[in-house]
Amino acid sequence: MNMNESLSSLYAEMKDYNKALEFYKKAMDVKFALFNEKMDKEIISKTLNFEFEKKDAIAKKELERQKIVRNGFIIGTIIFLVLAVIIFISLRKTAAAKRKSDELLLNILPEAAALELKKTGHCAPKTFSMVTVMLADIKDFTKISEKVSAELLVNELNYCFSAFDDIMERHHIEKIKTVGDAYMCAGGLPTLNYTHAFDMLSAAIEIKDFILNRKKEKIAKGEMAFEIRIGIHTGPVVAGIVGTNKFSYDIWGDTVNIAARMEQSCQPGHINISHTTYDLVKDKFDCIHRGKVHAKNKGEIDMYFVS
Repeated sequence: MNMNESLSSLYAEMKDYNKALEFYKKAMDVKFALFNEKMDKEIISKTLNFEFEKKDAIAKKELERQKIVRNGFIIGTIIFLVLAVIIFISLRKTAAAKRKSDELLLNILPEAAALELKKTGHCAPKTFSMVTVMLADIKDFTKISEKVSAELLVNELNYCFSAFDDIMERHHIEKIKTVGDAYMCAGGLPTLNYTHAFDMLSAAIEIKDFILNRKKEKIAKGEMAFEIRIGIHTGPVVAGIVGTNKFSYDIWGDTVNIAARMEQSCQPGHINISHTTYDLVKDKFDCIHRGKVHAKNKGEIDMYFVS
């Protein structure tokens, strides 16, 4: 109770109702003023709290948004890195597969033919006016196969032919094919050169020496050894790829037939060459003229042993 209320009560007891009403009004004014002040304070307090909560909510939302953006960026970065790694591995695998495919193709075909096949989808036959062809085969291979297991025979053949491959590569001669115990190669193709006859004779001598040394090793072990016949002829051929499945690079022409006759008319452990080849190498290799030797379907042909 404030002072105005006390005075109002006092004047009411004194029956001075006008004064009592006057001070009662003043007391009410004070109460209203205090009430309004209290309400204003509460309103201001609530307003401030609301604004603070609003700002806090906005700040939390902003933090949440930044967190989502940051997490999204991190997740996006991780996904990008994962995809980059997957693409990188895929590209490496593709490159490795392509490299392996190219190596396999080059193992089957000459480089020029392989490039043409990859570029155009086919390899057109080409005529070469002068190449040197060599055929070599094992003497009495059929008889040997009857006395030795197939596995041992194939292993020995693989060992010898692999050595021949190395010799051909060193002398830049193109291996054409193997058929059973026969080994065919040609110099001067698919890239033309003028040393093919000399290169072929050099390689043939290495092959002959390899087989002789291998024979000594096998005999020392009490094992059956190979003996080889080598025939060489120089002339024109047609070369190209035949077939679409398991295709191979091959050569055709009478030159191949005469080289085969040189090999068939040869003696084991010797190199038998035609007169055409002899004319190209006679200044660099010692050759012994055998005279005219009969060749199947070819009649009498001049042949030479390379000594």
